[in-house]
Amino acid sequence: MSQPKIKKVVLAYSGGLDTSIILKWLEETYGCEIVTFTADLGQGEELEPAREKAIKMGVKPENIFIDDLREEFVRDFVWPMFRANTLYEGQYLLGTSIARPLIAKRQIEIANLVDADAVCHGATGKGNDQVRFEVSYYALKPDVKVIAPWREWEFEGRPALLDYARKHNIPIAKGKEQAAPFSIDANLLHTSSEGLALEDPDVEVPDIVTKRGDRRTITPEEAPDKAETITLTFERGDLVAINGKAMKAHELLGELNRLGSKHGIGGLDLVENRYVGMKSRGFYETPGGTILWHGHRAIESITLDRGAMHLKDELMPRYASIIYNGFWWTPERKMLQAAIDASQDSVSGDVKLKLYKGSVRTAGRSSPYSLYSKKLVGFDEAGGYNQADAEGFIKLNALRLRILAERDKKRGKNE
Repeated sequence: MSQPKIKKVVLAYSGGLDTSIILKWLEETYGCEIVTFTADLGQGEELEPAREKAIKMGVKPENIFIDDLREEFVRDFVWPMFRANTLYEGQYLLGTSIARPLIAKRQIEIANLVDADAVCHGATGKGNDQVRFEVSYYALKPDVKVIAPWREWEFEGRPALLDYARKHNIPIAKGKEQAAPFSIDANLLHTSSEGLALEDPDVEVPDIVTKRGDRRTITPEEAPDKAETITLTFERGDLVAINGKAMKAHELLGELNRLGSKHGIGGLDLVENRYVGMKSRGFYETPGGTILWHGHRAIESITLDRGAMHLKDELMPRYASIIYNGFWWTPERKMLQAAIDASQDSVSGDVKLKLYKGSVRTAGRSSPYSLYSKKLVGFDEAGGYNQADAEGFIKLNALRLRILAERDKKRGKNE
């Protein structure tokens, strides 16, 4: 099958075996100039080797982009998502999903910079990431050509990929000769583990996953027996300091990760519904995000009006699905974001959280914009509230029920 003519493509390149195979396959299949893009989202890996590998694979030095996107990732993507207290299907903090629109954005920016007419990703045809990447590409550059090798090439299984790598002298790292027991995706917000060792949802997540060398958080059983109390400071819905120390956004999330990991917080065994129609099981580690979610919810509890809070809770599942399904760059996400951000004007103050063996508990919260009134709620003071007023309120709310009851009483007599 003949391929459309492509002159230059920007490849999302990790430097690993799979994307190195893709790089060579692009060269052979499309005969185009290749530009590599490697994003530092805080995945905890040394990224310079990706440059060396790309050069060895024949990529021109000026066509290699390795960008530190950690601050933009947290400031412009993670923070806005947490203003909404976002959870997908009640549990998942969307660590993988929220990274894809930023990677796609930068990939398109590079494509425009180098005058490329195509972009390429390494997501498989079974997962959600292909949707997240490609919907973002088209939203940002409608005429771009998208190359998705896993949907195009004829390799059947890992042995064929390894044979191709050997044929083209692509280095195969030790341990990569066999299929990995699970795959990992990581960024500053989270680490996700999926595949093989995790595919049976009736079997507990094995130690090979929860106790691996590069894990993001320890297990609650391994955590210290002593609790630790920390103070988070929020301004307009965003975290700005921990224990009184102001830091950049990505540094704040990094510190939350350290604290959460120390106390065994943020491990989650989840079966989720993929956008493409199947269920998948994974183990997610989001120590800092778990702490942040609890802290933000706590400061909102005293600063948000009841109506605004309840409306946010109604909007949140829709917002979560938009992010999960890859529609970050859509009008509906921007509309919801505007509504969420408008609710955060007074969401400022301090929250004390107690961390202990996998748990996060609120230990206090205060704000100059607090709506909490001890006078109103206290048992010993009226505080300007006349308890007798409640009678009329109750009767008005019960009026329709009384009318219904009278009607049903008459119906019963007639029948």
